[in-house]
Amino acid sequence: MRQSGPALRGLLKGPRRLMAAAAAVVVLAGAGTWSAVASDGAPPVHRSDRVMTMADGTRIDTSYFTGGSAGRRPAVLLGHGFGGSKDDVRQQAEDLARDGYAVLTWSARGFGHSTGKVGLNDPKHEVADVSRLIDWLAEQPQVRLDKPGDPRVGMAGGSYGGAISLLAAGYDHRVDAIAPAITYWNLADALFPNGVFKKLWAGIFFNTAGGCAKFEPDLCRMYDRVAESGTPDAAARKLLEERSPSAVADRIKVPTLLVQGQTDSLFTLAQSDAAAKAIRVNGSPVDVDWIAGGHDGGDLESGRVQGRVASWFDRYLKGDTSADTGPAFRITRTGGVDSTDGAAQLRGASADSYPGLRDHQRAIALTGREQRFANPAGASPPGVSALPGLGGSGGLAQLSALGVGVSLDFPGQYAKFDSAPVTGDLRITGSPTVTAHVTSTSADAVLFGKVYDVGPDGTQQVLPSQLVAPLRVTGAKSGKDVTITLPAIDHEVQKGHRLRLVLASTDLGYASPAAPATYTVSLKGDLSVPTAPAVTTAAAPLPAWVWWLPLAGAAGALALLFTGRRRTTAPAPDPALADVPLQITDLSKRYAKSADRYAVRELSFRVEKGQVLGLLGPNGAGKTTTLRMLMGLIKPDGGEIRVFGHAIRPGAPVLSRVGAFVEGAGFLPHLSGRENLELYWRATGRPPEDAHLDEALEIAGLGDALARAVRTYSQGMRQRLAIAQAMLGLPDLLILDEPTNGLDPPQIREMREVMIRYAAAGRTVIVSSHLLAEVEQSCTHLVVMDRGRLVQAGPVGEIVGSGDTLLVGLAADIADPLVEKVAALPGVESAVRTDGGLLVRLAPGEDSRPETEPVVVPVAAGRADRGTASDDAGAPGAGEAEQITVPPPASETGGGVPGLSVTGSAAAARLLVELVRLEVPVASLGPHRRLEDAFLTLIGGSA
Repeated sequence: MRQSGPALRGLLKGPRRLMAAAAAVVVLAGAGTWSAVASDGAPPVHRSDRVMTMADGTRIDTSYFTGGSAGRRPAVLLGHGFGGSKDDVRQQAEDLARDGYAVLTWSARGFGHSTGKVGLNDPKHEVADVSRLIDWLAEQPQVRLDKPGDPRVGMAGGSYGGAISLLAAGYDHRVDAIAPAITYWNLADALFPNGVFKKLWAGIFFNTAGGCAKFEPDLCRMYDRVAESGTPDAAARKLLEERSPSAVADRIKVPTLLVQGQTDSLFTLAQSDAAAKAIRVNGSPVDVDWIAGGHDGGDLESGRVQGRVASWFDRYLKGDTSADTGPAFRITRTGGVDSTDGAAQLRGASADSYPGLRDHQRAIALTGREQRFANPAGASPPGVSALPGLGGSGGLAQLSALGVGVSLDFPGQYAKFDSAPVTGDLRITGSPTVTAHVTSTSADAVLFGKVYDVGPDGTQQVLPSQLVAPLRVTGAKSGKDVTITLPAIDHEVQKGHRLRLVLASTDLGYASPAAPATYTVSLKGDLSVPTAPAVTTAAAPLPAWVWWLPLAGAAGALALLFTGRRRTTAPAPDPALADVPLQITDLSKRYAKSADRYAVRELSFRVEKGQVLGLLGPNGAGKTTTLRMLMGLIKPDGGEIRVFGHAIRPGAPVLSRVGAFVEGAGFLPHLSGRENLELYWRATGRPPEDAHLDEALEIAGLGDALARAVRTYSQGMRQRLAIAQAMLGLPDLLILDEPTNGLDPPQIREMREVMIRYAAAGRTVIVSSHLLAEVEQSCTHLVVMDRGRLVQAGPVGEIVGSGDTLLVGLAADIADPLVEKVAALPGVESAVRTDGGLLVRLAPGEDSRPETEPVVVPVAAGRADRGTASDDAGAPGAGEAEQITVPPPASETGGGVPGLSVTGSAAAARLLVELVRLEVPVASLGPHRRLEDAFLTLIGGSA
């Protein structure tokens, strides 16, 4: 970035004594906090947290990591992404520290716990902050120095942190190597490509930081101006260019590893291409790596990229000439879908030199007459390509790499030109170009160019990486020839497919003119596509099992040979339990590496046919551990699980009678619901007729949706499809873990009906859920666990309306000491507050003792206002006591205290006596009727 004032330039270029003076400005806000971090037996990493005060008073929050052997070592500065903080790069910092680096991370201005305004890497602020951090590193005894005040230092980071790496290398000559990732070279080109405002990404940019007010005033005013007009002006471009690495292109002279994302509509491959060309001109080594992911989603390949960054620093900071820094150019290509989990299979391709974006052009003829189309008023409705900010592994760009198109062009708002079917597979690597003649009824025209891959039948078209190239054509009213550089991609067009060039008038991510206009477009030549033939895809490696399976087989045979005589046979089936879906007896499982801490302890319960059993308990109660043992995934430390009389062991044959849905199911998005289920069943190796596919689907109630691709399903439909998958084979025991997660109320009701229908045929369902109201409606029986133990089991009606749990309605609130006194009463096991008053759980058997005589309740005088008696005429005087007789409860009618409702057993009457003696303002007393109340009482409020 170009510095507007001379002060910083002088400081950076001046004598080293000026650097020493600058270092004195960095004042520690505190002594710092040191801690040691160890991981899986690796050497400990020491971390020191400090807040450093910059020259203008801004406080920058930092963490310093060291590890490994003593002595001086190179340093690395790690920057974070926009909207993040230093915590986002902590793991990478610890890994580099273990590899022998001193690592400093920091939260940039306006982020994390750092103060100041966001300046988008302003040279006067954020870049100057980095120079102050380098000053501090030069004073640390662990850091290697090239000369006094000049530490051996590298920089890395992604997005915002990647740009600061490039900028610091241009402004501070002490930076020795950099590895920026998915970042920009020219921020004005990124947000105003070809004069078109990238409005959605810009809006995300300015709102991620917490609103425009969090930015430097000049930036805030610039954004407001451009967002309102929809057109970037020269002043806006200048402001962003001054904060861009391109402003100091001729001063970046350090080894540079550029990592850029293919699925990135924010910072495209063109940004890293411009950076590579400029830095290489300076004579520095430059390697380029195109990863599968980016700001629009996909796989960021974090592990591989961090490994390559470490090797880059080993070579250029440690001076290790044997370090393998990888090829000069590498690209990740998608090679189909892994049938086991639906994930994209990635393979690397490489070349000995970076080919750029225009290598080995091939002309593709396009057909299509001159075409007219409209820019609608208000530029609405807009076409759709990428959805900025979608992110995650499910980004649209990743789907397009798998052959799934999600783009949308509105009729009458675009022109299209098609090629003939390609006669052989065509790999496009780089930016296609085309020249067109554009005429507009308005002074300027805004076009969006994109190249589709169209299938043989012409119905399916895919937009590679969901990328589009915007272009503002000025002076188009009289007609103008323009060359359109289309997005840089790496995409294989299969034999028989066509290429389709689309020039559209609108796009959701960009600002188009609001005034209506008509555009006329014709082509002036062929579509030119780059092929980069020197980039070759590596052969697919042999699966690891090819090497270890024979060895494992031999080892297994030896183990069987030597241990076969000591093996114990599985317990014989119990004929008495042949019709019992599940019986658990004294089941226990200790936490790993613990002799006395249990996840599950001495758990016993039984489930019968036709029941829908709810497994309840707070977090940490042992529910998931119990389900995993039930499915044979982990082995218990004690006790026994029997399913239809057979003891459960990993791989036990009786598990074929068990279906399970735990934490969702993975489906291939481009296949229909029915195709996904058929594929799953084939993977089990069981005969097709055993699947009972139609019966399972009828119970799940998916209807016509089965014929649609799963990518079109709502969350509720995906859940029901997952339930149908668990039901395949109509297992006698169905286990569902949180089946209603992410569903709205109508979908939850549908899921409830699915479970009830399934159990109605005599099968059994066990469901673990946190939705107590839903459990109360769908389950017939409950097992309540807490801290690994069984609290209560039985029919829902008995637990909800159990006489041993009473709800005490209060006429006024009571203090905590009084609640504790109630909990300490004889025959009371616990007492907890609830919205309706107090939930009192009686000791076992307390509610079953007979009561044949009336209970005499002494009531202190003057308590009528508390709801315990009426202040009738003739009431006892001060110091005297009134006696109220509560008859034995022969029905659900209450006792004889005016205004006091008492229902329930004799135990309720005895409790009332004690409550009155404690002067508790009782308004009503009786059994509670909600599962939520019962649950809280059973676990003593620990949920």
